[in-house]
Amino acid sequence: MKAALIVVDMQEDFCPPNGSLAVHEARTLAPTINALLSHKGFTLRVASQDNHPADHISFAPNHPPPNNLPFTCTITMTNPAPGKETETKPQRLWPVHCVAGTPGAALIPEIDAAKIDLYVRKGMDARVEMYSAFADAFGNLDKEVNRSSVDVDLRGVLSEQGITDVFCVGVAGDYCVKSTAVDAARAGFRSFLVEDATRCVDPGEGWEEAKRELKAAGVGLVSSAEVEGLVGGV
Repeated sequence: MKAALIVVDMQEDFCPPNGSLAVHEARTLAPTINALLSHKGFTLRVASQDNHPADHISFAPNHPPPNNLPFTCTITMTNPAPGKETETKPQRLWPVHCVAGTPGAALIPEIDAAKIDLYVRKGMDARVEMYSAFADAFGNLDKEVNRSSVDVDLRGVLSEQGITDVFCVGVAGDYCVKSTAVDAARAGFRSFLVEDATRCVDPGEGWEEAKRELKAAGVGLVSSAEVEGLVGGV
């Protein structure tokens, strides 16, 4: 067994008190995440970051009223992959967040960045949402399809490192953490989500639905206390 820890989107714009898309209690996750980052059982420690252009499709102000209210409105998004242009799906609109080069896109200082081995910047293609650190919202995993959305072929890197198991933490549990964990399983890794090391946009029914999706994808829900027994080390 060789395990990787993926710290998902622990960025200023996703954290109180000033984040434009702040997830309740997100900043309080830092001690738990730092303890996991210090765990000797992990071979690789990855941090993902939303790194959006200002004209990103998910930003509510980039669409005309009245269908441009963040959180409540959706638009139709088209698959950017060649030959799949007829494939569409609804996209929830968000406040402007994590624009490349802005303070809101930075990792929060409470996270022990010295322990991070690899950064993955995602959501770089204005045409498509990318919650997962592996694939865009249409599930395009191929690095050639995905090259405009993300700067690292995460599946390729993990495979080259001989990683067998992936543990996901961070925000938001019902969006980017869930999607990363599901895609890790889809990419052929044993996948786990550390439940006490994540917080959600919609912590009620949103998280319950996310857990159903995670279980259906074969992702294990574990606590940080259980990680010791799963990855070994000290």
